[in-house]
Amino acid sequence: MLERDYIDSDNLFVTGGSGGGVLTSWIIGKTDRFKAAVVAKPVINWYSFVLYADNISTFYKYWFPGMPWDNLEEYMRRSPISYVKNVTTPTMLLTGEDDFRTPMAESEQFYSGLKLNKVESMLVRIPGADHGIASRPSNLIAKVNAILAWFDKYKD
Repeated sequence: MLERDYIDSDNLFVTGGSGGGVLTSWIIGKTDRFKAAVVAKPVINWYSFVLYADNISTFYKYWFPGMPWDNLEEYMRRSPISYVKNVTTPTMLLTGEDDFRTPMAESEQFYSGLKLNKVESMLVRIPGADHGIASRPSNLIAKVNAILAWFDKYKD
């Protein structure tokens, strides 16, 4: 993609929500290629996630080789929190306060890790929003405005 003439390689940004939030938080722990990132409604720590997300009887059974306490290395290998020490990309985290699929504590863990490592970061809590943040027009506008403002702050 970077070789295409319409790509500005000096202004690359990354964002994603839910599974895309997992991947966004993962990739910024693996590369410093992006000017800024927005991680929306992510799973940051699979160990904690399977113990308090909204479907505790499913995630460990179908997505992992068993209970987290029996498979700590596997859970942590897949968890973006394991790579937060590598992140240098300015990062916004954005989650609905009523999200039971990817609870606010997931975003808070990553945000705290970024702050401890002195990475410029922001935590945006959307009041009254569940996992489908955009299901209310006002929440969609708040989400889009927050993302655009964050990226605008870092573009050349």
